[in-house]
Amino acid sequence: MARVYNFSAGPAVLPESVLEEAAAEMLDYRGTGMSVMEMSHRSAAFQQIRDEAEADLRELMSIPGNYKVLFVQGGATMQFSAIPLNLKKSGVFDYVVSGSWSKKAFEEAGRFGDARCLASSKDGNFSYVPDVDALAYSSDADYLYICQNETIYGTRYPKLPECDAPLVADVSSCFLSEPIDVERYGVIYGGVQKNVGPAGMAIVVVREDLIPEDDLKDVPIMLQWRTYADNDSMYNTPPCYTIYICGKVFKWIKAQGGLEGMKKLNEEKATLLYDYLDSSTLFKPTARKEDRSLMNVPFVTESDELDAEFVKASKAAGLENLKGHRSVGGMRASIYNAMPQAGVEALVDFMRDFEASHA
Repeated sequence: MARVYNFSAGPAVLPESVLEEAAAEMLDYRGTGMSVMEMSHRSAAFQQIRDEAEADLRELMSIPGNYKVLFVQGGATMQFSAIPLNLKKSGVFDYVVSGSWSKKAFEEAGRFGDARCLASSKDGNFSYVPDVDALAYSSDADYLYICQNETIYGTRYPKLPECDAPLVADVSSCFLSEPIDVERYGVIYGGVQKNVGPAGMAIVVVREDLIPEDDLKDVPIMLQWRTYADNDSMYNTPPCYTIYICGKVFKWIKAQGGLEGMKKLNEEKATLLYDYLDSSTLFKPTARKEDRSLMNVPFVTESDELDAEFVKASKAAGLENLKGHRSVGGMRASIYNAMPQAGVEALVDFMRDFEASHA
């Protein structure tokens, strides 16, 4: 069977060349006589895999030396708890709620302190990002939290907040899609299953002075960033195969021209899709224009019945996972780094034909 164009929001499409390379190494990784899935995480072969992955990520993101890179199990959701537990001093946590994922993180932080919602776009069904220039920050906040790209609602921050507290950003669905200035953040983290690799891991990039120096006696050892920082993310058996695939994706991104190259490609794909949506009389994008994501593009027709018909027909045409999130309905095309231009072109062509047949 031919490969489909997979528009899933996560787990998501991976570069074909990465999958082919991993397949070729499945039974025998570079003469070791075993798969990466079988080898000891304490072996020299895996240590090299881990070290190269971190080195390539540091190069791609231009991560300064005073930031630690942590490969952490539990996905991004586990960090909803780890963030307030590791950064807690005053116990005041500022949040901007721009969608489902920042809402979940905000609610989780409330278990551990005084979580304050500075602004929310719930009144617009999260179709926009609150104005960061209008935020009234807490003077004693331990950090300010944002979800930089909301996967479900297809919005991203057009600019970052400016505040005295460390900025913490969930970048799960825009990770490595364009250059960022790491020094603007205290913590950058994301689950890798959307834009970087297989499910089961998060990457946390954290400024060293924000990692608690001492053991947090009331915090489980696996929720403490110090545990990972002091042990090169190998306090216990790490998600070895996920790190291995992520490492290959890092090298693939470097071969595409790094993050500048990825930004150019992603802008071209997003422009193609948004330009069609803006001209269509049948399909309508749902996110405010100035806040639109480059990665996740939600859209609707005039009715739920027509939405369902479109999803069914698109699947038959080899365009998979276009159904919108269960909480909002409609459709959503996730066009991550590994989605080729040809996939977006095929989607737009199909949408044109569908629109013509329903005029």
